[in-house]
Amino acid sequence: MPCPIPLLACLSVLAPATMAAPPPNVVFVLVDDLGYADLGCYGGDAFETPRIDKLATEGVRFTDFYAACPVCSPTRASIQSGQYQARLRLTDFIPGHWKPFAPLKVPFNAGHLPLAIETPAELLAAADYRSGYFGKWHLGNEQQRYPDAQGYDVSKVYGGHWSTPDGKRSGANAKNAADAVYGTDRMAADATEFIDTHVAEHAHRPFFLFLSPFAVHIPLAAKADAVAKYEQKLGGKSGPEGPLPSPVYAAMVEHTDAMVGAVVDKLDAAGLAENTIVIVTSDNGGLYKMYTGDGHRVTDNGPLRGEKGTVYEGGIRVPCIVKWPGQAAAGSVCDEPTISIDFWPTLAQIAGVGPNNQTQLIDGESLVPLLVDPDRTLDREAIFWHYPHYHHMDPAAAVRAGDWKLIRHFDGSSDELYDLASDLGEETNLAEENAAKRDELNRLLDEWLIEVDALLPTENERADAARADEWWNRRNGTPLNADGMKRSYGEPDVR
Repeated sequence: MPCPIPLLACLSVLAPATMAAPPPNVVFVLVDDLGYADLGCYGGDAFETPRIDKLATEGVRFTDFYAACPVCSPTRASIQSGQYQARLRLTDFIPGHWKPFAPLKVPFNAGHLPLAIETPAELLAAADYRSGYFGKWHLGNEQQRYPDAQGYDVSKVYGGHWSTPDGKRSGANAKNAADAVYGTDRMAADATEFIDTHVAEHAHRPFFLFLSPFAVHIPLAAKADAVAKYEQKLGGKSGPEGPLPSPVYAAMVEHTDAMVGAVVDKLDAAGLAENTIVIVTSDNGGLYKMYTGDGHRVTDNGPLRGEKGTVYEGGIRVPCIVKWPGQAAAGSVCDEPTISIDFWPTLAQIAGVGPNNQTQLIDGESLVPLLVDPDRTLDREAIFWHYPHYHHMDPAAAVRAGDWKLIRHFDGSSDELYDLASDLGEETNLAEENAAKRDELNRLLDEWLIEVDALLPTENERADAARADEWWNRRNGTPLNADGMKRSYGEPDVR
């Protein structure tokens, strides 16, 4: 895609009365694969999430918030750019996968976030914010494309569920280390150290702290004491015949909640809580099992349909809670459709800054008006998704306008139209019954795909019905189910 791209006109600023206090600190928690119903405050009665639930009683809980994509890297790109990721040619997780013999040939997927993108860290630097990033990045694997190359002053990139205390090993490399600590515990320690250092050395400046745990992503891994508690609570052990959700998955959700609580406690102890915004959300909907079909099912997204890798509500509708002391009404609920591209302009408005150059178009809308008054609406006609890749469904796109949602299948299957106000589970397809609304949303989707210059799937000249279900690794060009490449998520890692 050509660069630079034109700047979308204006970014509003807060009223003077709102900005009278120093700019607030911001703690942003992006949980991996956290489903809509995984939190108690969203109806997850199998899980214990008291600390995040308490944030919901102290701030705004968004009921209709969406990840910009049903998989991680594109949503992460949308948060860092404020753009629909179709503009960036980053529409699948990095490096992605594909089905070489399926009916459709999926489009190119970028391997990293462009360095030219102005991230929130670079944006907020204009207001003298000090920024830190800890955890999963997944926007470029090369060291030169990590968060420190995108404006974050302090960063540690690590993945997997276990890590050594010195930070030298994480993920699979730390799995069998005798001194390995659980990932959310390490993240809590890193966040605490960042805040302590900030108070000691940078107290005159605000900070932006981005926390990106690998939990609650599969493969399942959790601490034994929490797993035992949930085995008793849920009435069975994790496994193919075990309860849903898996006790190990439930423990992972609790570990994530405890990490958020540890960070909030540190803010309280440091006297920073009243001038710190805390945001908790997810990069996509909850995952039932790996897209290859390996392993057993670990959770459920009910009442939503579908899971990660689909543009049904279960793949894209996610929790979002924002606590903003003194501004966001405690215990309030916002039903306005919102999406992860909205975080960038929200942070810009909170800090009172705009783009530092004329190269970046912003697709999102600031959430500040909704945080101040959750009953307000935003001035936009629709929000969109473009996922032209095979995953838990065939390549598809979607649009939501008001309560209506259209799903377009690129393989030529019939459109799906749902009235989410009366059919949250997307059970009744109204595409034929309400052809006028179907055509209206198709027009909006067509216009948007042209506007963002979206790459579309094409007919696959190598299509082979007998091999259509083969999954291949895009990174090394080998089939996932040959010579030990098949990934198994059968036995959880509990210690």
